[in-house]
Amino acid sequence: MSTSCFVADIHLGLDYKNPEEREKRFVSMLENLPEETKDLYLLGDIFDFWYEYKNIIPSGFTRTLGALANLADKGVKIHYFTGNHDIWLYRYFQNELGAEVLKKPQIVEINGKRFFLAHGDGIWHNPLGYRLLEWLFKCRTAQVLFSALIHPRWAFAFGNWWSKHNRLTKEVTPQEYEKLLQKIKSGAISWAEKFQQSLPKGEKIDYFVMGHFHTPFTEELSCGGKFFMLGDWIHHPDYLLSSEDSTEVVSL
Repeated sequence: MSTSCFVADIHLGLDYKNPEEREKRFVSMLENLPEETKDLYLLGDIFDFWYEYKNIIPSGFTRTLGALANLADKGVKIHYFTGNHDIWLYRYFQNELGAEVLKKPQIVEINGKRFFLAHGDGIWHNPLGYRLLEWLFKCRTAQVLFSALIHPRWAFAFGNWWSKHNRLTKEVTPQEYEKLLQKIKSGAISWAEKFQQSLPKGEKIDYFVMGHFHTPFTEELSCGGKFFMLGDWIHHPDYLLSSEDSTEVVSL
């Protein structure tokens, strides 16, 4: 019997709410996955800011990279879906860990069940400002100019500042969080049910799994299937384990 693990939004490197403890907790999770784990799906924003130059990667994360390397050496296949914070992940994880780096949502079959997997950004909530920023970040010409013209010292300093600034400006109160959760849940379920209904007759998705919105919930779809929105590891650390017998969220 094989097990697959799904996790998102660790935001390693974010200098906010005890970052050292966040990494230790994540590493502990990786080191204590079930022995029968065959696949690890990293569903984006594992790092709060990641940019690869040809021969340079962000400093730090030694324990995390070591734990991932140990899993790869044991034969665990690592699938890394880039998020909006680690969008500039290129070949490092492929070369060092043999990881599969995925830039778009995927439908995969695991233990006879069909999974729709994605980070979650831009799928149903896609305002114009976000689309323009996404286009700029993904533009290869802009990436080449950024790498060629900006020294890593300043690039990483700016990237980390920008990321932390966005996090602080998007913090919500408990009352606001409940409203946000209901809004996101409504949008996610509506999108998933429309996607399910658009599939050819006889096909369906058993599980939708994503992160990005930092608002964890689990919901049965009226047209069949189940939606798992994973939490962030700043406020709601969790991960999903799926085996032949069960698919359940583990909250920490």
